Amino acid sequence: MSVRVVVGGAVFDRGRLLAARRSAPPELAGRWELPGGKAEPGETPQAALVRELREELGVEVEPLEPLRGEWPLKPGFVLRVWTAALRSGEPRPLQDHDELRWLPLDRVDEVDWLDEDRPAVAEAVRRLRAAEADAGEADAAEVDAAEAGTAEAGTAGAEAGTAGAETGTAGAGTKASDAGSAEVTEGIRPRTS
Repeated sequence: MSVRVVVGGAVFDRGRLLAARRSAPPELAGRWELPGGKAEPGETPQAALVRELREELGVEVEPLEPLRGEWPLKPGFVLRVWTAALRSGEPRPLQDHDELRWLPLDRVDEVDWLDEDRPAVAEAVRRLRAAEADAGEADAAEVDAAEAGTAEAGTAGAEAGTAGAETGTAGAGTKASDAGSAEVTEGIRPRTS
């Protein structure tokens, strides 16, 4: 028996995860899930996710990475989840859902997730937290580099100003005949604002 893939989207935007409350079928109504749907024969999970979220929520997403694993649903179906970034549109419940919520990571347990979605939600939250930690470290490194660059530029500018004064040039940025003055010209940039 072949297994059909149901693709779910762990859609992230500004550190929040999108949750969708089912309106049908009756046995699932009122419970929450990662939005998505069945992949058509020959359709990749990524293409299915883009199509399903366009149809169900009226948004465009970019599939990023698959979560590890798959989760059995009813016989003949498995759930596979991809992280996805919201690229355009404001999610609205157009099909199969009656409410949507953007959940901050510390509040994802406030909704009654479908049992099959719980492990995928936990993995999605773990990944988003790791990505935010990595981004925080990268931001800190950029700030450190910018501060170091500013300090170096300030030191170079002060040294260049001193060198300019010592060589008797008319001002910073003025071409002079000796090599020391040429370094002054390179080290100082005119202010543009």
